[in-house]
Amino acid sequence: MLYRKNITRPESLLRVVGGIALIAAGLWWLAASPLGLVLAASGVGSILSGAFGYCPACAMVGRKPVE
Repeated sequence: MLYRKNITRPESLLRVVGGIALIAAGLWWLAASPLGLVLAASGVGSILSGAFGYCPACAMVGRKPVE
């Protein structure tokens, strides 16, 4: 593996659910405006970090890998 997971399983699930909510908010409530597209893109990033179990920002601040 190229990385070691640094977020727990419940946090991963919350990131995926939150990412779906961010995409919905960006595309539906903000009607795909430039701000809405940025919000949707951050939702995609949240879903990817939840799916892989690795958060680069958490690693940068020193969060230890999950065993």
